Amino acid sequence: MTFRLMTQNDIPAYQTLLHNAYQATLQLGIHFAAATVNQKQIADHIESNAVYLYEKQGKLISTLTIRFPWGNNPGPYGLPHLGWFATDPQYKGQGYGHALWDFVEQQILIKQLRLPAATLGTAANHPWLATLYINKGYKPIGQADLTSDHTTLYFEKIFNYKNYTEWKKRNHKQ
Repeated sequence: MTFRLMTQNDIPAYQTLLHNAYQATLQLGIHFAAATVNQKQIADHIESNAVYLYEKQGKLISTLTIRFPWGNNPGPYGLPHLGWFATDPQYKGQGYGHALWDFVEQQILIKQLRLPAATLGTAANHPWLATLYINKGYKPIGQADLTSDHTTLYFEKIFNYKNYTEWKKRNHKQ
């Protein structure tokens, strides 16, 4: 198994993975951009975000993106924002997505980037994603009506309380 950053060469396989993984969400009537993204949009996406892949024997299994506050699609709270989490449906329930998520949190967000916290968002009407994120330690912090088909719930996970407190002081002055 391999965890690594996505490259331009991965775009076709990545697009297929996203479209396949997000079909179930489309069937629920929830439209996430990843469900219908084209290759040009993916190329733009990987230009300003860190897209991590989980590969097994050369096959793309799972993916998770870190959107940065300075990128082309920042999260709403001034922190890195996780998104486009997907696992190939034929590998669903085997722990590959969780392994990638844990790698990105522990090795990238905490050890490498030393982030105080990260955020993510999901559809309020999705039947299980909010529970998944809560079980991973994320706490609800807000919501917004960004599209006509769902309300977005926002979550945050604090990795380092001391640094988080300092970040809040600097970034939320009145």
